[in-house]
Amino acid sequence: MNDSIPMDVVVIGAGPAGLLAALRAGDLGARTALVTRDEFGGMAAHDGPVPVRTLAQAARLLRDARQLGRYGIAVTEPVLDYERLLERVREVSGDVRTHAALREQIAAAGVTVHEHAGAARFTDPYTLETGRGLRFRAEKFILCSGGVSRRLPIPGFELTKTHSDAWSLTAVPPTMLVVGGGATGVQVASVFNDFGTRVQLFEAGARILPTEDEDVAAAVAESFRQAGMEVREDFGRIERFEATPGGVRMVFSKDGVQDSAEAALVVAAVGWMADTSALNLAAAGVETDPRGFVRVDAQLRTSTPHIFAAGDVTGRMMLVPQALQDGFVAGSNAARAPMISVTDEVSPMGSFTDPEYAQAGLTEAKARQTHDVVVAVVPFDSTTRTLIDGRTTGFCKLIVDRATRTILGCHVVGERAVDLVQTAAIAIEAGMRVEQLARIPLSFPTYTGVLGRAAAIAARQLQVDVERSHLAELL
Repeated sequence: MNDSIPMDVVVIGAGPAGLLAALRAGDLGARTALVTRDEFGGMAAHDGPVPVRTLAQAARLLRDARQLGRYGIAVTEPVLDYERLLERVREVSGDVRTHAALREQIAAAGVTVHEHAGAARFTDPYTLETGRGLRFRAEKFILCSGGVSRRLPIPGFELTKTHSDAWSLTAVPPTMLVVGGGATGVQVASVFNDFGTRVQLFEAGARILPTEDEDVAAAVAESFRQAGMEVREDFGRIERFEATPGGVRMVFSKDGVQDSAEAALVVAAVGWMADTSALNLAAAGVETDPRGFVRVDAQLRTSTPHIFAAGDVTGRMMLVPQALQDGFVAGSNAARAPMISVTDEVSPMGSFTDPEYAQAGLTEAKARQTHDVVVAVVPFDSTTRTLIDGRTTGFCKLIVDRATRTILGCHVVGERAVDLVQTAAIAIEAGMRVEQLARIPLSFPTYTGVLGRAAAIAARQLQVDVERSHLAELL
């Protein structure tokens, strides 16, 4: 083993949290090393949002192409070349690593980057070794090792795949069974349904998208069914998976009645776990919770005060924007005092399914627990831009506190939902009253204008500035 490399801060993992943690610590003058088992960019660039969104873009282009005839544009039926699509995925991932993953900024901050270092492990609370023979001695560490797909102790579970296995396919499977109706599962199901796969989506809970507003979950499920997907909620308990000549069979039961479903490919999207198995956290005194995630306080300190953790490994909010915020906080706190804390007041999130869905702030059910609310809903089949684009599926829902007239939540299903919600998140974070949002002369005709219309409707319900806000309803 080589002699130890002395550092002020060592960041483990080069995904979004690790990249920003290293950049922040370097900017603050700390001697910082960024150590990653694989390549720069982490799971987000290689196996998560970037490649998955690239597949979703291909699905969007197919949907757009199929609508060209409605606008007098004659083309032949589009045909997907999946191998060429995967080439494009690799191209995009490479471009992100080169141009959009903070590489230049990190280098300018004086951070030393160690790619392909192999698995990292603690030998004591201040010493880290890697599989490639590197050894670091540091005053502070930041754990940003990310997460891995959860595996279930069910007979035959090894026959299932994860979303990661999409990159090893050579063709679109004719049939697919997706187990798990959370964000990952519905996105896989939606993309491959658009690609022409006959998809069955299974969710053990009462509804798909259990963390979304109930109306959003219902609308997405109905849209999936209308698109030809079979959606089975509250299906029961899985007993086993079996190999068949044509693929895999899932055997399940509910209320004592056994049933089964079969497909060429079964994708399990049943949760996400912290990727900590190789880190030897016990040697560093770092505690994990019952689900295996690293315990942190509001300053992202672990049970060992000089070791911090950020991103998916904490299990807090396993999304790229939140990981970036975590990285900033952890990098700041590891490199200087006084400490700053993480905040989760407004965390816009959504998915590039067909149709898209997105949220910011409280769901209607959550808001009603503690607030007297006004709810305004604008159907997408009644707004100008959606009618122009032929994208009339969905709605925009705005939830407003009656007493303060501030916006508590926004939930959207439909075209450009993810983009639309970002504007709502800014209004929520700024503490805007709903009539203030309604007065902004948003461009016409746009998807963001739908939000202005929802604000105007809510303002009218509250009988606030009706004469100044009603014009937004024309959008």
